[in-house]
Amino acid sequence: MPARFAHVNVIAQDWRRLATFYERVFGCKPVPPQRDQRGDWLDRATGVPDAHIKGMHLRMPGGGHTLEVYEYSHMTDRPSIEANTPGFSHIAFVVDDLERASRDVLSNGGSAVGTIEQVHIATVGTLRFQYVADPEGNIIEIQEWSGNG
Repeated sequence: MPARFAHVNVIAQDWRRLATFYERVFGCKPVPPQRDQRGDWLDRATGVPDAHIKGMHLRMPGGGHTLEVYEYSHMTDRPSIEANTPGFSHIAFVVDDLERASRDVLSNGGSAVGTIEQVHIATVGTLRFQYVADPEGNIIEIQEWSGNG
């Protein structure tokens, strides 16, 4: 059966702060309405008793897909997230100016995970990239491409 990509979800400690970070740093745009959802249907769907979520979708730059930023009224402790933690690892944004994007991440409450690096990928081009983290520790790869291989 054919499928179509819809969105990526991130669970935040403070959904408003995290949404603002993605708006300011990467140009994501709010997609109304804000969500405030609870009920038996949500408990059954998530498997979380007394689930109550608040948040919103943000339109990702360059396409119609969204980043869904939600917070639950009660959450478990967050494990430490590293680049090699099993599961979804990071999201990536292509930028025109890697150094500026890195500075924007840091000045908006994010942090560096690693250093800016460069690698040539045959038949594709030269990639400059850095792993950074948003204010809640979710890993983001920022990329700058040049050439065509």
